[in-house]
Amino acid sequence: MIKTFIIAALTTDGFIAQNSAHTPMNWTSKDDKARFVELTKRARVVVMGSSTFKTFPKPLKDRLNIVYSRSQQFEGTETTSDEPAVLIKKLEERGFTEVAICGGAEIYSMFMEASVVDTLYLTIEPAVFGTGITLFNKKIEAKLELVSTSKTEGGTIFNEYRVLKQDPAPTATTA
Repeated sequence: MIKTFIIAALTTDGFIAQNSAHTPMNWTSKDDKARFVELTKRARVVVMGSSTFKTFPKPLKDRLNIVYSRSQQFEGTETTSDEPAVLIKKLEERGFTEVAICGGAEIYSMFMEASVVDTLYLTIEPAVFGTGITLFNKKIEAKLELVSTSKTEGGTIFNEYRVLKQDPAPTATTA
């Protein structure tokens, strides 16, 4: 069964960026960048929104880059507007075993809302923005279990969370 994970870097006050043009290359640590490369290359496929893709100078090497866009095509990528569960199923049918969801907030929210995310890899950087873009852009409720946490010499914290899947609500029966 395919595993889907969110990977994101946040400031200590909970922001993934100052604004939509703010790139992770500008503020995340060398350790975070190395972790991002390691996890996304292991997954072999990255999914992101068009605004996030535009913050990269080119498609991510050695990974299938899938960009959510209804109107634009991007060289070296596949574009989609599929619902998250449909996209995940198609990727599984193509032989992928892991999918990295790389942002931004709208895409993170869409995949969490669809209940297809198994793991969150969250990097907490020792930085503060005060205002900016949060991890999710709508109300998301999920229970998580902390799987591991580690800290680098520079103060970057890596957290891995497992998403606890909710049992469907019991249906009322009549006697």
